[in-house]
Amino acid sequence: MEQKIIFWISGNLFSYVLANSLQNKIQGNFYAIIDITERPKEFFKEQKLVNFKKSWYFHDHINSKNKKIDLEFLKFFEKKYDINLWLLAQNERLFNHFNEFYTFSSTEILCILQDECKLYDSILEELKPNFFITAETTLHHNHLFYEMCRSLGIKVLMLNQSKFGYKCLISEELHKLDDPENLNKIESKNRTFEQLQNYLKSFNMQKQLIDHKNKFLSSNKEKLKAAFQLLFISKNTNLKNNFAYKGRTKIRVLFKEILFSLKKKQNQKFLDSYSNYKIPPSTNFVYFPLHQDPERVLLIGSPFYTNQLETIRHIAKSLPIDYKLFVKEHPTQSIRGWHEIDFYKSIIKMPNVFLLHPSVSNDELLGKCSLAITVNGTAGLEAAFYGKPSIIFSDLGYSILPSVLVLNSILLLPKLIKKALETKVDPIDVDRYVNLIEKNSFDFDYLRFITAYHDYFYYGGHLIDVEITIDKMKIFLEKEKPIFEKLSNQYIQKIQEFKNT
Repeated sequence: MEQKIIFWISGNLFSYVLANSLQNKIQGNFYAIIDITERPKEFFKEQKLVNFKKSWYFHDHINSKNKKIDLEFLKFFEKKYDINLWLLAQNERLFNHFNEFYTFSSTEILCILQDECKLYDSILEELKPNFFITAETTLHHNHLFYEMCRSLGIKVLMLNQSKFGYKCLISEELHKLDDPENLNKIESKNRTFEQLQNYLKSFNMQKQLIDHKNKFLSSNKEKLKAAFQLLFISKNTNLKNNFAYKGRTKIRVLFKEILFSLKKKQNQKFLDSYSNYKIPPSTNFVYFPLHQDPERVLLIGSPFYTNQLETIRHIAKSLPIDYKLFVKEHPTQSIRGWHEIDFYKSIIKMPNVFLLHPSVSNDELLGKCSLAITVNGTAGLEAAFYGKPSIIFSDLGYSILPSVLVLNSILLLPKLIKKALETKVDPIDVDRYVNLIEKNSFDFDYLRFITAYHDYFYYGGHLIDVEITIDKMKIFLEKEKPIFEKLSNQYIQKIQEFKNT
């Protein structure tokens, strides 16, 4: 029996390029849920570069207009798939305070959820796919489909960055190995902390992120081209049938973009003026790096810790009396226009909290801190390379390290901090973890790919609703072919592993 593989295709384009590479290497039928805007939709309808046996255009099936809400169906759905729909909906950036263009009513949200649930349920009942291939899920509607597949035992192949820069892995859960080995059974190369730090610097995640930030949305020339397209070429038909575009009239988008640029400058000026550039000497401190906000890592990865200001307060309250909390802004928060000035003021006002500028060296912070705390980030792992324990609020793959403690209840945070401060880090454990990740990951610069398709199709990331021609896509596929030839082999290997289990 031929295997059935369903892909989530979005403006991200990763899954589409991968499908193009895989189709000549694997026996099976390809299907797709296509989540794109109106202008590139014609390309997907006409294209023959990937042979999808059947496709569903997501937004053709979703309507937020008032209709009868079948709560009995939604209750049955939640029970059938063991999914909490409000947890996904409340943390959807389009449905909450991050959306500056439109405020969705509870009825509209329920209408959207109901349509999504019925669509996905019918797709899975019809296809009964063997595999689901997706890039990292970022919004509620693709994560909902992912959760449904997991509930039904459909094998998921999700690309995700390992916690080391320029390396990726394929797994069912983000940042977790599907079948992690016992750390004690993994051979160690007996590297010292200094050697481990050199390894970490050679796959520097911070450098990869900053390089991406410096290139993404950076071209004023492309920004002007995008503005011309939006104002004079685009018919803005997404307003009619794409709930993500509700309230986004051309004038409002232009006005918000101008306002965003002004606020970004104000926020940065305040941050540059009132944050600290140096670590005070002879200070006992716990290090807490902020996450980029809004972002998947909080909204989906840590759904009960989305308010970073509250999280800082919780940590500050839980510290021993002789410790301070050093909070560092995320360097890529500039993409979001930095945090609001009131956010920074609230941090500065806390008596035992110290706000650090994003330019402060991570190496220095990790080297001098007593403990690192992160909700769902890389700092908890990086701390181990510097011989420092950490606390994480979400169960990540690197939590198999004995020096990484997972918070199960906010009420236990004070005791967990005291326990963590007494925890010693063994370099052998860190070395074994490095060997484990090396064994299960591969070289792939995912952020480079994101920059590449944004530059080639989307005016440097300034406009997603664009026309895509067959010829232009052929050129892009040919350019990416050498990289995706290697990447598709990793997927074939993973599929074979699943089939053998």
